[in-house]
Amino acid sequence: MTGPSSGGSAGATSRAAPRRSGGTNPAWAARRRFPPLQRAQIIKLACLEPVAEGLHITHWTSKDLARQAVADGIVTTISPRTVRQILKDADRPPHRRRYRKASRLGAPFKQRAEQVLWCYAHAERLARQGIWVVAVGEKPNHRVLERNPLRRAIPGSIEPQEFDYTRQGTVNLRFFLIVPRGRTELAVEDGKDAAHYSGERKAFRRRPRHLKGVSPVPDGDPSHTAAATAVYWSGCGGGWRPRFTPAHASWLNQAESLIEACSSDYIKRGSWRSRAAFIEHGSISGPEYNQRYAHPLAWLWSPPMMRKWFAELDFCRFGRLMPRGRDRRAITAGRGG
Repeated sequence: MTGPSSGGSAGATSRAAPRRSGGTNPAWAARRRFPPLQRAQIIKLACLEPVAEGLHITHWTSKDLARQAVADGIVTTISPRTVRQILKDADRPPHRRRYRKASRLGAPFKQRAEQVLWCYAHAERLARQGIWVVAVGEKPNHRVLERNPLRRAIPGSIEPQEFDYTRQGTVNLRFFLIVPRGRTELAVEDGKDAAHYSGERKAFRRRPRHLKGVSPVPDGDPSHTAAATAVYWSGCGGGWRPRFTPAHASWLNQAESLIEACSSDYIKRGSWRSRAAFIEHGSISGPEYNQRYAHPLAWLWSPPMMRKWFAELDFCRFGRLMPRGRDRRAITAGRGG
């Protein structure tokens, strides 16, 4: 029997699929019915752009792959569920995706990454010498929203969130994560520029009087790399030197994990009647976070691991690079809160 064409009904590809009997493992059933060559061809098809098959869809679904596998003569018939299972076994689920900014290979990347990782690896020893490693992150132009009415969940119903809101202004949130302690300081600023950044640095510098120096770890934001900021750091002495993360490598900044944790717990589902109310909330949230949730991140990526990864990187067609999946998952263990 001839299989349906590429534009045929998806049901035509699944009617002949046998029903799974009770207790049958779907992965075992897919491997038993389709030999390795056919499974490899389906995986190869899933790795192609749909336009390579003359289709103008933006991405593959399991139904589309089932149709196309039949149209290409890879199999006589196959169900979308079996396609999903084959791709799951190959760690290639077509329905999953994530946004990212891919880092670029080069000497600046390696140099900056080694400096940042060295600070993380020696944070405890530096702290005993009176030098803190402080990761710096920010949440710029955060909108202060008031949602009315604000209803909470009740038995039998999830929490409804009002779609309409009243905008009460914007604020700039800057987070300082003291790496050896896992504690944070939150600053709410009116602007996002070198002047405001310098003011917060001066205020942070005055608080721990016993410190001999600080190694801040910021990203390459213009407020961090401005000439006024460089002049300020040069006047602080040798113990106050920033270690910038590489471009498009925010995953090397521990403050990003802190921002994600704090936003989820203290910002995401809130409602504020005014900008002043949000600023007051921020001043209270920082100490509470330190008391309830703060702990040092278990940072597993060391400079030797980075050098090994750097030497074994795979290049994709655009010349961009990221850690392999397993290596990236091993960079951090635990949540920043």
